[in-house]
Amino acid sequence: MTKSDLTHVVLFKFKPEATPAKVKEIVAAFEALPSKIKQIKGFKWGTNNSPEKLNKGLTHAFVLTFDNEKDRDAYLPHPAHKEFGKIVGPWLDEVTVVDFTNQAK
Repeated sequence: MTKSDLTHVVLFKFKPEATPAKVKEIVAAFEALPSKIKQIKGFKWGTNNSPEKLNKGLTHAFVLTFDNEKDRDAYLPHPAHKEFGKIVGPWLDEVTVVDFTNQAK
């Protein structure tokens, strides 16, 4: 990761009716995006395991990296990303997205 990389953090809280099988299907669809969108430089995900209990119901975290804002901006309207939105949208109670460029010294 370089200082200019852009990090895209996505946090999901699923609706109560989202079954474990549906959540697994959604995660698999998200995991497939790097193979469909060349601008995604890195991808990782996991479920909340913080003992602090400050997640406000958000259970799944996804972290994507891009070389720059231009690549992130190409990802957002990409047809594969839009299609994923149709898959996940009906099952989300909350979604939080934060993007940042590393500013650590």
